[in-house]
Amino acid sequence: MAEPSADLPGLAANVARVCVWLAILVAVFVPLERLFAARPQRLFRKGVGTDLAYYFLSSLVPAFLLAGPVGLLAWAVHRVVPAGVLEAAAGLPLGARVAAAFVAGEVGYYWGHRLSHVVPVLWRFHAIHHSAEHVDFLVNSRAHPVDMVFGRFCGLVPIYVLGLGGPAGLDGTLVPVLVVVLGTVWGFFIHANLRWRFGPLEWLVTTPAFHHWHHTKSGPINHNYASTLPWLDRLFGTHHLPAEFPADYGIRAKVPDGLIDQLLYPLVPDPPAPADPGHADPPAAPTAAGQREVAEAIR
Repeated sequence: MAEPSADLPGLAANVARVCVWLAILVAVFVPLERLFAARPQRLFRKGVGTDLAYYFLSSLVPAFLLAGPVGLLAWAVHRVVPAGVLEAAAGLPLGARVAAAFVAGEVGYYWGHRLSHVVPVLWRFHAIHHSAEHVDFLVNSRAHPVDMVFGRFCGLVPIYVLGLGGPAGLDGTLVPVLVVVLGTVWGFFIHANLRWRFGPLEWLVTTPAFHHWHHTKSGPINHNYASTLPWLDRLFGTHHLPAEFPADYGIRAKVPDGLIDQLLYPLVPDPPAPADPGHADPPAAPTAAGQREVAEAIR
């Protein structure tokens, strides 16, 4: 086992990288959100300190937690998926593999995200993200590590099953990494507090208006699950994008304000049943009716 001190330079480099990215994000989005705010708010609004802590947590922890499951996934794929499928995918040009992996990963993420809203045990963790009462670029990082790992893993499953995550080597490592990085960067944009609209482009790519409706508290809930490709929501009947922005954001359940309390919140036993799906904490396990809802949602 490596000595703890041997890992310190790598950890310090990662922290420095995360700090640089934060500086870039702040330099880009803070002025834009002051000039073109969809809903004006204070710079140091409620929960900004907690969300900054989530930024570092979400930037450093998920990759470590995903290493084991992704390694197991890659091992299983090479033993279950026909070799011809893997070889055909490996023979594609890098650009074609990245494009195919991007679409495949988005489909996987869509269904993982949708399940996080209808499966009670998953919603407990996902509710942390939706508890934000103000939506801006920093809210993109406000996610319980379990929720973030689940969402990313769902996106990676079809990439590896289709052979787009391999073979081993630079290209094989690069494709899923590019997909995750592109999705993460776009996530900051769609959470941004920007009133911009993009006309016909909103049919092709997600925008702040699209994703803000995913965070609505009192409007139509459980819509707009896609992170980058809104036509998936049109295809599966969950698209909602009117001309205006939502009147409010958040959930009806009371979620603690502090980071540690929020990380422990999904583990609290027997929270009250929800008044509406997605707006409060679900029971500890799906009821028969809940199981039927999940089955109907994924059909």
